[in-house]
Amino acid sequence: MNKLTNLPFYLLLIVTLVLGSSFLKAKTLNLVEPESVGMSSERLARISPVMQKYIDEELTPGVVTAVMRQGKLVHLETQGYMDVEAKKPMSEDAIFRIASMTKPIASVALMMLWEEGHFQLNDPVHKFIPSFKDVMVSTTSDASGKTGELVKPNRPILIRDMLTHTAGLANSYIGNTKAYRKAMSVPRPQSNAEQINRLSQIPLNYHPGEEWQYSTATSVVGHLVEVISGKSLDVFLKEELFLPLRMTDTHFYLEDTKGGRLTAQYTPGKDKKIKLQDPGTDKSRFITSPRKIFSGSGGLVSTVHDYLRFQQMMLNGGELDGTRILAPSTVSLMLENHTGDLKLWLSGPGMGFGLGYGVVMDRGKAATPMSEGSGYWGGAYCTFSWIDPDQEVVGVLMTQVRPYSHLNIRQDFQVLAYQAITD
Repeated sequence: MNKLTNLPFYLLLIVTLVLGSSFLKAKTLNLVEPESVGMSSERLARISPVMQKYIDEELTPGVVTAVMRQGKLVHLETQGYMDVEAKKPMSEDAIFRIASMTKPIASVALMMLWEEGHFQLNDPVHKFIPSFKDVMVSTTSDASGKTGELVKPNRPILIRDMLTHTAGLANSYIGNTKAYRKAMSVPRPQSNAEQINRLSQIPLNYHPGEEWQYSTATSVVGHLVEVISGKSLDVFLKEELFLPLRMTDTHFYLEDTKGGRLTAQYTPGKDKKIKLQDPGTDKSRFITSPRKIFSGSGGLVSTVHDYLRFQQMMLNGGELDGTRILAPSTVSLMLENHTGDLKLWLSGPGMGFGLGYGVVMDRGKAATPMSEGSGYWGGAYCTFSWIDPDQEVVGVLMTQVRPYSHLNIRQDFQVLAYQAITD
């Protein structure tokens, strides 16, 4: 790791106080002429009216969109509101609930420890979390909501299975969600360790490696970071990733609204028009929740600027502004398809899954503008981001609507970003 992260954490804090806040402030992302990196200003201008249509139809409160190419910011626009009721305009430094966009970050953290020689990807998970040694598989695959007959798995769950969602874990997306949620949250777990131990007691939906099923596997990834590093996930991410990358607005919980920068979060009503679900005030659950669970699956809040820095680091092969987080070969490995021909029901045809990222395998089958080899993922509140090594593009869209399956805003933004590439 870089020299900064080798300092004890309390020394980092002292250095911060001595040098002032400018030490932690990210380099300003100044807009450049899109034509300087082979993009069209006129075509990028098409993004705004399409995003505005979603806002005008009250399908989303507000949007921040950003596009970088060749490490240069060519598009950054705020539209609509952070808080519709208060008519509070959206801002560039607005803080969003990024949900599953936490997954690539937690996966990077575990791969940092892989680079230090602490484990191999084919190591069984029970080597570090013993409760997974005696896990069983349900013959009903949980789809019926019944446990059915329990059998031993054909092989142990491997660490790579957790990174690729092929571990067979029960989850809250398919099957007996009520039983799953009760096991995972009633009574409220007091730590990641307790929550993951409960997860290991729930029968698997299928044998490890035999199917792809989106689950809370990345929560196990986050706990593996804790077990291997000896630090809680929030501390590890802050010390080893967020401080070095100067991602100063990325947190699991907030002490307050960060000067009113926390956005309100909305849900569609019966007419699909948005209604408030979680306020952007001190009453938000991201401020009032007990600070006990740090979910690698979906616990972070962040800003467009912070997530751009994280994604640009990945696009650069693991380095940003002289700070190296991963080796280029590790980033390349993360963006390889690790799921073979398994069907990804969430992503659809033409897509595979790497280590923490969805990856484009066949852009024709996927009907996506992203190049083959691109890595992407989104969050439950309709946030989305991708990196395209072939076109040297990073895209980020932030908004706050859950659920969002009735919206095409993420797909529209991608198409509009790529149609602006002229060289």
